[in-house]
Amino acid sequence: MAAAGDVAAEMVFRPGPDPGCCPGGGDVESSPGENPRGESGEERLRLTPARIEEMLSRAEIEGGELVPHGSNYTFVVQLRSGETGFLGIYKPAGGERPLWDFPYGTLHRRERCSFLVSEALGWHLVPPTVIRDGPHGEGSMHLFVAHDQKANYFSLLEEGRPELFLLAVFDLIVNNTDRKGGHCLKGDDGRVWGIDHGLTFHAEPKLRTVIWDFAGRELPGKLIDDLKSLDRLLDGGASPLAREVGSLIDSEEFDMFRRRVRAFLDQPRLPLPEEYRNYPWPPV
Repeated sequence: MAAAGDVAAEMVFRPGPDPGCCPGGGDVESSPGENPRGESGEERLRLTPARIEEMLSRAEIEGGELVPHGSNYTFVVQLRSGETGFLGIYKPAGGERPLWDFPYGTLHRRERCSFLVSEALGWHLVPPTVIRDGPHGEGSMHLFVAHDQKANYFSLLEEGRPELFLLAVFDLIVNNTDRKGGHCLKGDDGRVWGIDHGLTFHAEPKLRTVIWDFAGRELPGKLIDDLKSLDRLLDGGASPLAREVGSLIDSEEFDMFRRRVRAFLDQPRLPLPEEYRNYPWPPV
């Protein structure tokens, strides 16, 4: 299991919008010469997450489509950075549905925090995510992950993917309130990704997830070392990680985040679920 955390920092980046990914089945067009569906000969780049963050932050938004049926306004947008066209997922703060338990206009910040924590752990589970302005104001923008649309947590579990154990640990740390099965993607790059992290970092215990198949299992030494490294970065609040996360969530949420990490280190075992309370609905 420890090997699951040994993820290369470089990512396979597929440039070029995919006409089949957006609502309407083709309103976002690919650029001439691009081969967006992954056939032989398609150009693929190996870029670091930091380089993709930079591209997401600076890319021109050339168009997009509203994703239907979402709780909040989410757009698949066509981006261009220099000669490279690619897709992003844009979630404007102004499009968030008011919730009784999360402050309005903060979900996009939690998306960014989740990416930062995933990177700090070295697990690379969350697509590169930035906060930037867009057509509907400030929001989160993360890299669109081309993926198998038939896959989800339950099919990935049948495949025995070790990244799912990492996601279970990650969700406990960030206090994920909404880990549905469909929030686990099987990327065309061969990796497992977690998406939709707006409902995270609440100060109160709110873990709701479908990933309970690892309940009661202890963490291997490698993952404990990763958590210790994260704890050191958060200690004192002076690291770039601590400063940015601390600026995006309130002080109580940040303090409870640190406490969750330390509590997990004191007892590095995944918890057992409580009936009904710890499961999201719908499950997929």
